[in-house]
Amino acid sequence: MDDRHLGPDLAVSALGLGCMGMSFAYGGQPEAESIRTLHRAIELGVTFLDTAEVYGPYENEELVGRAIKGMRERVVIATKFGFKISDQGSGTERMIGLDSRPEHVRAVCEASLKRLGVDVIDLFYQHRVDPAVPIEETVGAMADLVRAGKVRALGLSEASAATIRRAHAVHPIAAVQSEYSLWSREPEAEVLPTCRELGIGFVSYSPLGRGLLTGSIRDRESLGADDFRRTLPRFEAANLSANRPLLHVLETMATEKGITPAQLALAWILHQGDFIVPIPGARKIRHLEENAAAVAVTLSNEDASAIERSMPKDAISGGRYTANALALVDG
Repeated sequence: MDDRHLGPDLAVSALGLGCMGMSFAYGGQPEAESIRTLHRAIELGVTFLDTAEVYGPYENEELVGRAIKGMRERVVIATKFGFKISDQGSGTERMIGLDSRPEHVRAVCEASLKRLGVDVIDLFYQHRVDPAVPIEETVGAMADLVRAGKVRALGLSEASAATIRRAHAVHPIAAVQSEYSLWSREPEAEVLPTCRELGIGFVSYSPLGRGLLTGSIRDRESLGADDFRRTLPRFEAANLSANRPLLHVLETMATEKGITPAQLALAWILHQGDFIVPIPGARKIRHLEENAAAVAVTLSNEDASAIERSMPKDAISGGRYTANALALVDG
């Protein structure tokens, strides 16, 4: 698989792997199956692995750490900090606020290094911008970690264009990660142009609309009782029903090309610029292999425009997050 660059120096596979769902939010699965999927990803050249301390919490970093033993030199590891995590409760209940104080940044880095079993984190993201801490202070602490040799490159997640510029003035930002798909195109307004201008890579999480764009989710009943997606507006029954005709259009276009809807949706993102790297999640090897094959799909500008016309931004029913979760996204 070809590489793409996040910033001038960090080369990653053109398609990454979001590891969250293996142990958090979507119901998880047996560890042995997750490790088989991770090893198959590396065999396929999907070597850009994305995790975070809050996934579990902590469990996902530990899983990735166990999976990459003996093959550290073959992977690029990205992880994230920025949440205040409670010892009480489970899953998302333990996320009780934000914390990007410099002392917390340093402490989390040390803890993540241990859980991952590595000497250096390739890409260290602030998971959410903390309005209580100036971004200059947070990025200054992150930059200290680069100088100490504990982190190779810095990233931000769900940051506004203005915040990206302020952060980049303190230390080069290699990547900005935000939700981006045919059903979540908000970054196109300001964030993607800012990344292009400043030479910053863009990492697209949930590029398959949290599974909706694969065509495999027809109703809420197909989701487990503890699946995080049940809390999201776009997965409410009325919104799923309203969006079904749009899915049908995507499925028809994919069939005409002899590919799957997931591959068409990923190919569309890859077509948007060579500084963009999608990181679809995949718990099963068959889904991983399907996603990886999308890098071989070539779209013309006419193809991309036709896809966009078939799924106009203002036609999507339901928000991508609840109001409380959206409040954590940098405005």
